[in-house]
Amino acid sequence: MVVKAIFCHPKFVSEFRKLPDEIKNRAIKTEALFRQDPLHPSLRLHGLKGNLIGSWSISVTMKDRIIFKRMQNGDIVFYSIGRHDIYRSL
Repeated sequence: MVVKAIFCHPKFVSEFRKLPDEIKNRAIKTEALFRQDPLHPSLRLHGLKGNLIGSWSISVTMKDRIIFKRMQNGDIVFYSIGRHDIYRSL
């Protein structure tokens, strides 16, 4: 998987702003690693199922996730960030 550019959906931006600073800092580091090596094992990259088929998840912490979609042109759109239960809110 090649990451051309990352864009943030307004929902992601809103959720990100509400996170504790510690998680924000981890998310920034996670994004940098994702840009550099999207298949790095610590990201725990995996495709989602059910209503979220076509979306992907990477781990910020053991409990926090970033949900994204990969566009046909290779761009990435971050849609949501938060605890594992964010899957239910999408």
